[in-house]
Parts: sequence; structure tokens; C-alpha cells
Amino acid sequence: MSHILIVEDEAIIRTALRKLLERHRYKISEAGSVREATTKYRITDFDLIISDLRLPGAPGTDLLKLAGDVPVLIMTSYASLRSAVDSMRMGAADYIAKPFDHDEMIATVRRVIGKAEQNRAAAPANDDRQGRAISGMIGDSPVMRTLYNRIHKVAPTDATVLVHGETGTGKELVARAIHEESRRAGKPLISVNCAAIPETLIEAELFGHEKGAFTGAQTARDGLIAAADGGTLFLDEIGELPLEAQARLLRVLQEGEVRPIGAIESRKVNVRLVAATHRNLRQLAAERKFREDLYYRINVVQMTLPPLRERGKDVLAIAEHLLEKFCAKINRPTLKLSPEAIQAVTTYTWPGNVRELENAIQRAVILTEDQTEIDHRTLDIDLDLVPIEEADPERLPRSSLHSDPREDLSLEDYFARFVLEHQETMSETELAKKLGVSRKCLWERRQKLGIPRKKARRALEA
Repeated sequence: MSHILIVEDEAIIRTALRKLLERHRYKISEAGSVREATTKYRITDFDLIISDLRLPGAPGTDLLKLAGDVPVLIMTSYASLRSAVDSMRMGAADYIAKPFDHDEMIATVRRVIGKAEQNRAAAPANDDRQGRAISGMIGDSPVMRTLYNRIHKVAPTDATVLVHGETGTGKELVARAIHEESRRAGKPLISVNCAAIPETLIEAELFGHEKGAFTGAQTARDGLIAAADGGTLFLDEIGELPLEAQARLLRVLQEGEVRPIGAIESRKVNVRLVAATHRNLRQLAAERKFREDLYYRINVVQMTLPPLRERGKDVLAIAEHLLEKFCAKINRPTLKLSPEAIQAVTTYTWPGNVRELENAIQRAVILTEDQTEIDHRTLDIDLDLVPIEEADPERLPRSSLHSDPREDLSLEDYFARFVLEHQETMSETELAKKLGVSRKCLWERRQKLGIPRKKARRALEA
């Protein structure tokens, strides 16, 4: 039996809520203020705390700091969006406006307690999976191992996940990994690119519609949210979702139901949401281009997918995997990158990330000519077949962009500026000699600072 603490200064409301929860077989304790609650009870002994926002003395949100892992459900008679959003920003599990509907209160209590139990149950099971790679994702860099660990922890729960990452980093792979490691793995994973559907059709696509709901709606149709019932819904580029559709999506998350366009009744759905974006949703919310309440609903667990330029040796591992994949796809002999191509691949900043790297490797495999004997199954891909574009100066490290002499330049600043200023007129050997380092050291410094060789740019001109 779950033990719930009610913190409410109005005795009538407190008594009514206690009787409602006791009818549903919850064990209840009561307090009229934060001070009384902390004096009479040990806060961390409860399964849930339901607290009014405005209390005599300290506000109910003060309990958020004291509750530890115990979820706190905030009630407010001030049905303003700001107070509810502020509560969730501070760590509240959910909020509910007074006067509350009895069914809504019970459903919310069950959902919050259920999520907390799932999180506690999942934590020990994940200990033996720390650092284990994810199927379909390549890389062993520290940033990727951190990402794998977070996926292992979050996947078994039903928590909503928001994935941040630049275009082409593989956000859908993260969503798929979360789905496949969850209890919903046997159910559908529905992926939707919000930016790819016209604004006039997005609501009908997501929520469905009744026959005759609008011009062209000749038959009734279930939406993609209904198609994901029992499984996972992945909304890529959620920042492109129109405000009207955002309001409908918020209802899906709050009430667990979807109402098709033109329908009178809603339909219950059980969907886990994984959203992704390359945009700053917090800033969009501040500019009123994205609903602030929806932002805090979807930003339960945040994951950041690192860009390719921050993944070190992963770049070469991904390139070699893609090389093998495309060779097999078009029945080419096994290919490998030449030393010059490896250097170009690992020093380029890849603004298009994995997608750009994939396109570069695919073009190289297609354009490579087989000039070897039949029994020689290994071919080189030369630098001129890896179509790498000239680096964007905006993506170079800040230290490499100094143009004015400064007495306090660091060694890296000096190295970057010297290379950028002289690489058009000096060979790699001459550069290394002037800097007092080996060619290998020069290559490693280029890789670290993201400064491509001039040869990579000549290849483009050729």
C-alpha cells in the first residue's frame, strides 16, 4: 500500500482529498504546512507528497529540496500557467489545478507513483550494462559511453526523453535504442519528422480525422499517435511543430488520450514520447514560438548527441564501418582508406556529421576504379575520392581565429595561427620544421584543433 503525505492548509480540501485517496486504498498522512510536515514526519519515508503551492510560511515547492527521490505533486488554486511551469522547472513530478476532478487526481497519482516505482526497479538492473555499446551505434569515445549509460538507465522506464543534437548526428538511432531496450520493444515505434509534413496536414497526420472533417477528408483515418498505441512515438524536429498541434500533443501527454479532428469523443492511448530537436526549445519558449508547458512536459530526461567533430577516434571507426557497408552493398572488393584519406577524414570538422560522412564514403566507393588483379581484394581510396569541402571558419576553434598579435598567446593559439597563415605557402614538412615538431605531431595537433590540411582543399579544387 503506497503511503502519501498531503500538505494542505485548508482543512476541508485536505479532508476531502484524504477520503478520496483512502477509498482507493492509499495510506494517508496529513500536514497543514511545510513546517508541520517536516516536524511530524520524515519526508523521505513516503511514496508521494501532494502539496498545495501556497501555504502559510514556506511555499509547497520547498518540499522539492527535502523530498529526495520522493515525487512531489503540486496543487494550485491559481490556474496560471506560470505557477505550474515554475513548479515543474523546480522539480515537481506533475501539477494539478484546484478545484480538481476526482478521476483526474486518481489518474495523476497512479501515474506519478507508477513512474517512481519503475525508476527504482530499473536502477539495479542497469548496473551490469554500464558502458555497453548500443546496437546500431558505433563509437567508444567518452561522450558516447556516457550516452550509452544514460540510454540503459532511461530505456526501461516510461519517462519522456528529449534528444538534442545537430542535424545528421543520428537522433533517430537514440530513439530506436530507447524503444528496443524498453518493455515496449514488441510494440510499434512510429517515427515522424515534424519538419517534413506541411503545416496544414500535420494535425491530421498525428491525431487522425473523421470523415468530412475538412476538405479532402473522404474517409475516417487514425493518426500516427494512435498507430503508436502501446509503443513509442518519436517526434523528430519537434521545434517545427505548429502551436495548435503542440496544444493537442500536450493533451495526449497530460490525459493519455487523443481526439481526431472532427471527432466528438477522445480515444485513450498509451504512448511513450521521445522527441528530438537541433533547436533551443527554451529560447523558443521564451520567444513564445514553442509552448512553455509542453517544453517542461517533454524535457523529463534530456540527452545530448555529440557532433562528429567531438568524437575523436570514433570518426575513423564510423568511416571504416560505412566503407565495409557500401562495398558489400554494390559487390565491391574490400576497400580501405589511404593514409592521406584517413588524415583528411579525421581532421575535417564534418558540419553535416554522420550523414555527411556517409555520403562522402558512398561517393568514394562508387567512384573508385578497380585497377587491381582479381586475387587482390584490398583497394585504396585516395584523398581525391573523399569529397571533403573546405572547412567553415565559423567551426574552427576560437583559438585559431586570432588575427592580431598578442603577447599572451597560448602555445595552441600560436600553433593554430601559424599553421593557418603559412599552410598555403609551406609544405607539411616545412611547417613541422618551423614549429619544431615532427610531421606526426603536426598531424595530431591539426586533428585536435580541427584544422584541415591544405591538400584536402586542393582535392576539392581538382
